[in-house]
Amino acid sequence: MSEIRFGSQVCGELTSAAGREWLVPDGRGGYAMGTVGGLRTRRYHGLLVVPGETPAARKVALASLDPAVLLPSGARVRLGAHEWVSGDVDPRGFELLERFDLTDGLPRWRWRIGDVVIERELAMLPGRSCVAVLHRLVSGGPVELELAAAGTWRDAHGERRADGPPLRMDPVDGGAIIEGAYRLAGPGWTPHGHWWRGAYYREEAARGLHPEEDLWYAGQFRDTLRRPGDTVSVLAWADDLAQEPPPAAQVVAAARQRNRAVVAAAKPTDPVQATLALAADAFVVQTATGPDVVAGYPWFGAWSRDTMISYEGLFLCTGRADLGRELLRSYAATLSEGMLANTADTGRVEYNTVDGTLWFLHAVSRHVTVTGDTDLGDELLPALHAVIDAHLAGTRYGIGVDPADGLLTAGAAGAALTWMDARVYGVPVTPRHGKPVEVNALWINGLAGIAELAELAGRDADALHRLHERATKAFRDRFPTPGGWLHDVVDAPAPAYPLGGAAYHDDDLLRPNQLLAWSLPFAPLEPDPVTLGRVGAGLLTPLGPRSLSPDCPGFIGRHGGGPAERDSAYHQGTVWPWLIGPYADASRRAGLPVDELFVGLEAHLGEYGLGSVSETADGLAPHTATGCPFQAWSVAELLRARR
Repeated sequence: MSEIRFGSQVCGELTSAAGREWLVPDGRGGYAMGTVGGLRTRRYHGLLVVPGETPAARKVALASLDPAVLLPSGARVRLGAHEWVSGDVDPRGFELLERFDLTDGLPRWRWRIGDVVIERELAMLPGRSCVAVLHRLVSGGPVELELAAAGTWRDAHGERRADGPPLRMDPVDGGAIIEGAYRLAGPGWTPHGHWWRGAYYREEAARGLHPEEDLWYAGQFRDTLRRPGDTVSVLAWADDLAQEPPPAAQVVAAARQRNRAVVAAAKPTDPVQATLALAADAFVVQTATGPDVVAGYPWFGAWSRDTMISYEGLFLCTGRADLGRELLRSYAATLSEGMLANTADTGRVEYNTVDGTLWFLHAVSRHVTVTGDTDLGDELLPALHAVIDAHLAGTRYGIGVDPADGLLTAGAAGAALTWMDARVYGVPVTPRHGKPVEVNALWINGLAGIAELAELAGRDADALHRLHERATKAFRDRFPTPGGWLHDVVDAPAPAYPLGGAAYHDDDLLRPNQLLAWSLPFAPLEPDPVTLGRVGAGLLTPLGPRSLSPDCPGFIGRHGGGPAERDSAYHQGTVWPWLIGPYADASRRAGLPVDELFVGLEAHLGEYGLGSVSETADGLAPHTATGCPFQAWSVAELLRARR
């Protein structure tokens, strides 16, 4: 797989080093995460971030482990990095980095102080909330190495301040237990127990969120590195605090071996494909209820729409079909009134999407088609038929089939039911009530997919074929616009009228949702190069299609500022890399070359979330990456489309 490597020019320049992030997941939704330069720029950064009952219910534990080298001369050289509310960045250990690399998905730092070279590697124990941090003397010595452990114990979305109670520290062999929640262990432990006040997070400030907190300085580890090859290691873990993990060197070696096996199982055809296969692994997690998908790191949990859009890329393109089968079965068990549960980050189970269920139909169909697993198709067929029946009868949020044309309509006051679901002060930015284009492409695709599964099971599919034919004819009649692309929504309530009012209109804003009308396996339309060219001219960027053309009213080119500003721009011009999948599929079907579509995203693997693909990017050049640095559907769709 591709090795990502930076030298002193990137590592030593704060903006460059702090703008590139690494992620090491634990396989349960927790992680270690930080920047190339070691500076924590987000409240979410830490060496041990612990998952809760759901992947979204994370707690930040060990924030940093700051090295300091004591040279024979008596000089003490600090290698950590922190930014403070005063504006100071102190210490500035990144200025002594001669190299950072990400190899086999694991980060490695290399500091040089004259002839002394110290290397740090970091890994997590798969399936357990445990991080191992290994330091090695590469050259020079002997030197003393101090490791200052600063931490907290709080919700990943919040902060903890010194005006609250101090953290409880219980002494234990080789270290301490913090708040009864996690344990630190290593050589030469000296407890301290006081606050470091005024840590500052520049990325939170840029997002309009509170950027300050205080960190608890728990204590310090210390040992001597006498000759090259000597190591000093620290372990931090949660859950069963009495069960000590394997030695750090063993954890690192096992993680490296496991990651290589993950890549090999995906059978990549080139280094980029190998990198994407390992990136995909971060999102597939085991929870108490079975396999699931983290939508994005560091702040998302599991979302059913994201899971189903990502399904083929994460599971079928990486050799995980058996695990995927288990996931599809567990999600099928959540169906209610024909709708798939949306396991929201709030911890509540909600039924609030019009398209998540339709993406589930697509995922089941693709699973059976790609794997030949007709047993799963037979098993789920009654549930899939029940989905169709519920949509014909009408279900929550006004979701139902219009008896006049067989197309799917949806909408309820205050609801945002499609993937364009951003709200500002509770009001949907793009409500898209009526008959959205991608929803109806998915409906038609789903009808055909279930009909195929029924026939494979030896069942009568005539009724499904009639529904499919009627909806397809209506789609072809209703969605094309005089401008040469497709309406984004037809039969939408006119803006001057309340939902359900007498006046309706067809929305012809140039958006990427229409790509699904050409890209799905049972798409209602065949693409032609001229139409696709018009769409690409308005939407395509190096990191994927925009959510709205710059020529359209309401376009916002920068996805930045505070929460309201960001949510206003989220689907009004912001770039979404996951849409490269539908764009590439439509291009292939139109007979157009696709390899050049991926160049910008391939280069992006070393720019933001290292080895991964971001959630979003600005709609205007230079299309700066925004949102989660590590996003499941972005990785999954690039992986699938390249294959």
